[in-house]
Amino acid sequence: MEDVLDVYHRPFDPDRPVVCVDEQPKQLVSETRVPLPPRPGTPARYDYEYKREGVANLFMVFQPLLGWRYVWPTERRTAKDFAEVLRWLAEDLYPDAERLVLVTDNLNTHTPACLYEAFEPARARRIAARLEWHYTPKHGSWLNMAEIELSVLSRQCLGRRIESAEEMEREVGAWQDDRNEREVGVQWRFTTADARIKLRHLYPSH
Repeated sequence: MEDVLDVYHRPFDPDRPVVCVDEQPKQLVSETRVPLPPRPGTPARYDYEYKREGVANLFMVFQPLLGWRYVWPTERRTAKDFAEVLRWLAEDLYPDAERLVLVTDNLNTHTPACLYEAFEPARARRIAARLEWHYTPKHGSWLNMAEIELSVLSRQCLGRRIESAEEMEREVGAWQDDRNEREVGVQWRFTTADARIKLRHLYPSH
């Protein structure tokens, strides 16, 4: 926990950008009956029945110091999918950065090993060598700012029935572009000093 909190209080460094990554599944569902549109005094009405259309996955890439995020929809959430996100960060988004300071949770696919599943060893090693990993503790994924962004995305954009991956991609793209244009960041105030007081029950007693 203290390691992640220290990362969040580093000053901006273009050679070592801080990038938070998280992921979330989204159930795709379609209507079995045409919803009734709203009328004066009556809200729109939807039938309680729906049809399952599969599950999609959303990777959230968030740079808190820039107020910039990118939502990457995928069909699955495998180690190879996560590796492709890391490859994109290292080779396409920040090819000239010295290191990428990566904050993520400790899901079993979130390790350098995912790169070796997806790419040949020399390329996997090049990418891995440029990643500085910082893991949130078990039961502490709330420390990942990308999880905060996913929570906002769920409330503002995904809290309704979406029936296809194409529709979801359009919706999250519009949400993402709006927040990026406004450079919406996170006002992070929780410090290591705060943690040692408010969460002292988590520390060993001497």
